[in-house]
Order: sequence, then C-alpha cells, then structure tokens
Amino acid sequence: MIVTDLSTMSWRKSTYSDSEGGACVELAGVATTVAVRDSKNPEWAALLFGRAAFGALVQVLKAKTVL
Repeated sequence: MIVTDLSTMSWRKSTYSDSEGGACVELAGVATTVAVRDSKNPEWAALLFGRAAFGALVQVLKAKTVL
C-alpha cells in the first residue's frame, strides 16, 4: 500500500514523551505500513516502514544493537 496523505492517519505519541517537549516520535499505522515522524515537527517528512521492517527495527533498538 502506498500512503500519500499522512494527514488522515491517526497518530499516537510515544509513551516516553513528556509535557516539556522532549525528543519524541509519533507513530501511525495502516494495513501494511507504519509511519514515524518527529512529534515536535509533525509537518516535516515522515519515515515509512513495512510492518515487518518496523518490527525488526524495534527489536534492534530494544536490544541496543548497533547495525
């Protein structure tokens, strides 16, 4: 699925986000795609991942493994 209009997506902010505007991300998902954007600059570009690729990225980040 190709996503071109991210404004219609339902975004959710990271649970690590605080009210002070720390460096956080927002996620939105549709059938086969996960979008990631900077919560401080939501109008900027978003990164789009296939669900499997996003899952692999999360596993690497959780393991704190350097690619």
